[in-house]
Amino acid sequence: MSTRTRHALWFVLALAAWQAVAADALTGTVVDARSGAPVHGATVVVLDTSAASSLTSADGTFVIRAPVQGAITIGARAAGYGRALAEARGGNPLRVALTPLRPKAVYLSVFGISSSALRDAALALPQSSAINALVIDVKGDRGMTPYRSAARDAIGASGRVEAPAPMVHDFPALLAALHGRNLYLIARIVVFKDEPLAAAHPEWAVRDGRGDVWRDREGLRWIDPFSGDAREHNLDLAEEAARMGFDEIQFDYLRFPDAGGLRFAQTSTREARVAAITGFLRAARTRLARYNVYISADIFGYVCWNLDDTAIGQQLEPLGAALDYISPMLYPSGFTWGLPGCNKPVEHPGEIVARSLAEAKRRTGLPGVRFRPWLQAFRDYAFDHREFDADEIRAQTQAADSADTDGWMLWNPRNQYDSTQLPR
Repeated sequence: MSTRTRHALWFVLALAAWQAVAADALTGTVVDARSGAPVHGATVVVLDTSAASSLTSADGTFVIRAPVQGAITIGARAAGYGRALAEARGGNPLRVALTPLRPKAVYLSVFGISSSALRDAALALPQSSAINALVIDVKGDRGMTPYRSAARDAIGASGRVEAPAPMVHDFPALLAALHGRNLYLIARIVVFKDEPLAAAHPEWAVRDGRGDVWRDREGLRWIDPFSGDAREHNLDLAEEAARMGFDEIQFDYLRFPDAGGLRFAQTSTREARVAAITGFLRAARTRLARYNVYISADIFGYVCWNLDDTAIGQQLEPLGAALDYISPMLYPSGFTWGLPGCNKPVEHPGEIVARSLAEAKRRTGLPGVRFRPWLQAFRDYAFDHREFDADEIRAQTQAADSADTDGWMLWNPRNQYDSTQLPR
């Protein structure tokens, strides 16, 4: 075979291969909506049961192997941006624009989102402050949901709450109305601290050294993080939240109890604990892929500093691979032992936030935009019982902004926020 013939044959085969790919692939580019610059590392996913996906390359391009038949809806997201949707037709290359977004949120509990007074007060904050997002309990600290949850009904947990929880009649409609106000919505799901689920399924509960069901300092029961059935239930609930329209699913109490002498379904070694937590997050990423939602998790503040898993399964380094955002709880009141050179954390709230974020970034190698910390907006309980007002809040938010985080979240268990004390 002559050289010319070989070249011609190679060209024919290459063309056929390209045509086959083009007929069975979605291609396009993801760009920054403001600058037009390509977005590297964005996730692009087909919003159907296949959840075929791709990451964009350095020039913002992507290729998704998926049949191109009729109209196909894809979603795109990247750290530091809001979500976006686009429709592909006929295999033509897409151009998807992502709008930069740094959520700055306040927290609303089951009672907060269900109370018109607390909810309306929170909704007034964007008019006079930097607030542009809400963290809303989908399953709170005591296992209650602010709506009638099919996932909770199916597992038998709905009727096990201590008292009837306040309900929002049409929760998806409320979320749509909040989106209409241009608010970024984060669904907080308390995972393994779950009194109603433990009441419905005591075989999944954490046990004490005698083999009895263990209760924490509040008298609440926890679910064994090794329980596959319990993990599946929380993934069902996360999927329910994604279907209702939340932009992000945030897992809290995603850990083993911080108490000794407890019994679990497996031997509680450091490796086993870390595997259970990171395994849950990998499963969540797989389950939620087709909804194009961000995934985050809350971790203890000291996890940024401890080199082990803090005996609760929260090892800092592996979290970045499973999460879009890591959310350390950097409340100065929670730093009981301070930091080296800082014995009075509440007197130096900005330092606590700045140093903890710097340490987390150093250890993980992740940029600041992959972190969104929880900040303290409640009275100190561990040191001098000072109020955390404008100066303390501003010191924390400025430290987070200086670390180029993906915004920040303010925690107040009473859901009471004074706009005059919040950054603008």
